[in-house]
Amino acid sequence: MSNTIDETAFVEAPSNQSSLCFADEKQQARFELGVSMIIYSWDALDIAVANQWGGVDSAEKRDWITGIIVDLFKQNKIVDIVLVEETLLFAMVDEFETNVEDDTGLVIAAEILKLYQECEALDYTRVEALYLKWLEREKNGTENQRIVHVHGDADSSSENEDGSEEENDIPILDAGDSFPKTVPEPIVDDDGFELVQKKGKKDTERFQLKLCMKFIRIQTCIIKNEVHY
Repeated sequence: MSNTIDETAFVEAPSNQSSLCFADEKQQARFELGVSMIIYSWDALDIAVANQWGGVDSAEKRDWITGIIVDLFKQNKIVDIVLVEETLLFAMVDEFETNVEDDTGLVIAAEILKLYQECEALDYTRVEALYLKWLEREKNGTENQRIVHVHGDADSSSENEDGSEEENDIPILDAGDSFPKTVPEPIVDDDGFELVQKKGKKDTERFQLKLCMKFIRIQTCIIKNEVHY
């Protein structure tokens, strides 16, 4: 799939702008919605969220990834496909401890750059199509709950017949399995009172970003009212 992707692709802000952020709020809201929908369509991330490889707040981490991609365009005059791809891959490793070794990160990065160019040209056809597809998925409850079984020893390696070691940490997808959701157990002190757990710096940043993502969703109400069903 990556054979058809220009790995030198980039977008650049006009000379009179300090970043790639759109000045028009509706235009920016459409772009951010489109980025979110593209991130939600990434199978590698979808599997990681379904299996909670990032912990119980895996779904929030997916929104966090959307936020850091949007920030690339808010903070830079030039964004290229490599920067977007590497940001996605690093986030998967850092937040989900998952190495995405196929080219899907590059594909998602290319789609995001293409989306920016479409929004720049005031073409929101694909944004609306992606949004309607997501709404239909939510309405029908067809969001994939996919669990991955990893086969192998505790060493995560085994010996072949020729004596060489082979990694056994490649996940095998079992799409038919249901995924049991887990709820974190509260911490209770000796007197029977539930303790309030202190949030770290990263949790605070995610909370702030979560508020930002809620604002983005409010902005998308404008789009929803303009989409014809």
